[in-house]
Amino acid sequence: MDRGLELRISEDPEQLAKAAGEFLVEEAHKAVEARGRWTVALSGGSTPERLYRYWGEPSVRDRMPWDKIHLFWGDERHVPPGHADSNYRMTRQALGAGVPIPEGNLHRICAEHADAEVAAEQYEASLKTFFGERPFPRFDLMLMGLGPDGHTASLFPGGDAVLESQRWVVAPYVPKLSTYRISLTVPVINAAELVLFLVAGSAKAPAVRAVLQDSKDPVRLPAQAVSPAKGRFVWWLDRAAAQDLPPNALEGDVAKAMATTVFSLARE
Repeated sequence: MDRGLELRISEDPEQLAKAAGEFLVEEAHKAVEARGRWTVALSGGSTPERLYRYWGEPSVRDRMPWDKIHLFWGDERHVPPGHADSNYRMTRQALGAGVPIPEGNLHRICAEHADAEVAAEQYEASLKTFFGERPFPRFDLMLMGLGPDGHTASLFPGGDAVLESQRWVVAPYVPKLSTYRISLTVPVINAAELVLFLVAGSAKAPAVRAVLQDSKDPVRLPAQAVSPAKGRFVWWLDRAAAQDLPPNALEGDVAKAMATTVFSLARE
């Protein structure tokens, strides 16, 4: 495992969403000041959804530089944007109608295409138009979730999508779900300025421990492939998700008002 992983632990999912939300408001302003925009690849799932709802609260929403924020999606289900399973739909609903982000700043995956591979090719082309032809795009923020099986984005155990080294976007078939997914690839994820995992709940605790502590085997645990070469790497957990980690990762009383403890893990 790589060095420089920063572990943050909040008391519960709501505190996690609040603390991470405030942290990212600051990151947005830093990026806009430095580069004129904040480019974000969003994740699906209930934990990120809480974050999006927090961003949509009026007191938070009004502090975000929405006209300079560009939202992308790290992965998508192979469904139309209005489908109940759509990550795009979930994000828009969670943020709420009051978020004043220009429509041109929303860069969704057009997963309604009948052929998921074509949808992946189209999304890669749109990313290259936005970021320019380069080895890989450099997002300001790559927001990641974690499945109980160790998957992240739509890179699932046993598949070869996690090993892709050239393409920006792939469309793996997921046998356990009997469907295709569209996903950013590991090199794109690892090229980001900040990679942030948000994980909550005791059901995720075994996967958290395995990804952070087991011998590296990304085909078995795809989240282990995420390791930004130059960017900042943060795992933000609630205490239930962190419960299987070593005791030293759960000690301390730092930033009690935010209910968040911050550690730097020594990684192999």
